[in-house]
Amino acid sequence: MAEHDADTTRREFADAVNMTAGELQEWLGTDESQAVGQKDGGSGESTGHESGRRIVELLRTKKADLTDDDLAHMRKVHGYVQRHLAQQPAKEDVATSRWRYSLMNWGHDPLKSS
Repeated sequence: MAEHDADTTRREFADAVNMTAGELQEWLGTDESQAVGQKDGGSGESTGHESGRRIVELLRTKKADLTDDDLAHMRKVHGYVQRHLAQQPAKEDVATSRWRYSLMNWGHDPLKSS
């Protein structure tokens, strides 16, 4: 992977993920976090919750130690957050919405100022 691509990926990931590793790890332990998202067949854990655990690891990984697989997941996170932000519910109370909770599993709290 070209260095420019890796830099772009890291920048876009940082723009998408506005929660710290500690904030995200704490959130992932809540009932609300575990109640949203599509569950995979085996573990019963949602795709977003699993991704959130991976994001915590990525946030704690040094730039030089990121693998191509890490960068691919970072691109996936950026894409998910961008698509999901575009689907904000019009009438629902965002603070307690499944929409917000799902985004938070992916490391983005839409109520948190940048």
